[in-house]
Amino acid sequence: MDAPTTTSADNGTSGGGGGWFTPRKDPTTAPDSDARTPDRTAEGRRPAAIRPVGRPGPVPEAPADATSAPPNSSSGSVSTGGPEQGREAPDPISTPGPHAAQLASSPAVSSLAGASSPGPAPTALTPAPFASTLTPPPTSATEQHVPAQRHTPVTSPEEAATAPVEEGSPDALLIRRVMAEVAPVADKVTSYFYALLFVRHPDLRSLFPAAMDTQRDRLLRALLTAAEHIDNKEVLVDYLQNLGRGHRKYGTRAEHYPAVGECLIGALSKYAAGVWNAEMEAAWVRAYTTISQVMIDAAAADELRAPAWWYAEIVTHDLRTPDVAVVTVRPDQPYPFLAGQYTSVETPWWPRIWRHYSFASAPRSDGRLSFHVKAVPAGWVSNALVHRARPGDIIRLGPPAGSMTVDHTTDSGLLCLGGGTGIAPIKALVEDVAEHGDRRPVEVFYGARTDHDLYDIDTMLRLQQSHPWLSVRAIIDQQANQQLPDAIRAYGPWNEFDAYLSGPPGMIRSGMNALRDIGIPSDRIRHDSVEELVAAGS
Repeated sequence: MDAPTTTSADNGTSGGGGGWFTPRKDPTTAPDSDARTPDRTAEGRRPAAIRPVGRPGPVPEAPADATSAPPNSSSGSVSTGGPEQGREAPDPISTPGPHAAQLASSPAVSSLAGASSPGPAPTALTPAPFASTLTPPPTSATEQHVPAQRHTPVTSPEEAATAPVEEGSPDALLIRRVMAEVAPVADKVTSYFYALLFVRHPDLRSLFPAAMDTQRDRLLRALLTAAEHIDNKEVLVDYLQNLGRGHRKYGTRAEHYPAVGECLIGALSKYAAGVWNAEMEAAWVRAYTTISQVMIDAAAADELRAPAWWYAEIVTHDLRTPDVAVVTVRPDQPYPFLAGQYTSVETPWWPRIWRHYSFASAPRSDGRLSFHVKAVPAGWVSNALVHRARPGDIIRLGPPAGSMTVDHTTDSGLLCLGGGTGIAPIKALVEDVAEHGDRRPVEVFYGARTDHDLYDIDTMLRLQQSHPWLSVRAIIDQQANQQLPDAIRAYGPWNEFDAYLSGPPGMIRSGMNALRDIGIPSDRIRHDSVEELVAAGS
């Protein structure tokens, strides 16, 4: 299935350096074309003290399309599939406040991330949810940009007494206030961020896809996700650790963080000028310091035990319907994963464009991996895998991710809802239960719009015949006059079951609501819709 999607960069070796967060140690050998081999010693990487850094000259004017590929880009001929959004030229950025001298290794790091491990940097591709560092001060007084101040209406004592009190830490409240301020102009914030990044740090452009139409939106979604969970350490750390590990394949390093953070803070301070102040600046510095450290440590630990990516050869390509294919690959070296997880896939036809797909089986003795891929309109990767890929083609795989796995320490039943190609990880979970010898009840609801879309129903029915503890029900929208999540209300009770959801984001949302309505608590509902868990993609 199309699991959470990311657009990514190749393992470029663009430099970084300078800026507000700089590593305490220079990186070891820069990633090269064979950076996938984990034979380099991982040295400690830390965002060092935040210190103002002067610039040799004024900020150059941004091009009309700051996200277009440079002339010498290897992917410069790739069509975006549509017109690019206009880009605003970056204006002078306001001078950082007094908190710009706070150490990146602040107590916030240890309180959230715990003990740190040495290692490489996470990616500059999708800036970490709070990819924000301070912008450099202007080189002269004439360059200073003073944001216009917004008049704050006076609140009467009666209104203050009845106003709802927002919960959260002081930093969380400040960050959310900034996010609320920029939400109406999110597109401008994102455009301005990339304009700053690519004009000030043109060497980083090669890390990004040639077409930025999809990438641009993901930045803000990542920010909102982290902002939502800034006080939920367990959720945030897990999210960031996966992000740090997964972004190793982009070839980015610790020194890329200063550039990303500097430019994001510049964009936020410009478009939240009415509320921006030194206190908010300091809150963003602390948040970014903590978040970047979690990602750096996770990447460091992962470098010691796994490559940044795997090559995999397509061994079979089974076209089940005109737009759905089951693709089986053989990795070039062992690929450890758990049933229910997903990975990122890059094809040779679209370099630096990655999409997530769930594993369609439990780990096999022959080491092969299978994916169910549905070609979607304007889906570059999905259409290539369905209509262009053939046995013998080589693709690249990122590391496994996802928490929609079976807890084998309990004997709870499994209630599994799979819509469309979302049946892929559900099938893997069933195989996992069978291989562990469990006889716990497993109830599978396989949803589709038409019977033609039940492309894997024969496989599921064969599994049902082999395992008496397994029940498979097909729910066809056009025949049942109801969607998959609502169908489960007619069955049950489900109070002794753990629920698993896999499918389009809309189905995930409605499924969560339906499951809560029938009494299944949220902590027993598992899904991997990143950032909802991010929309299914191309």
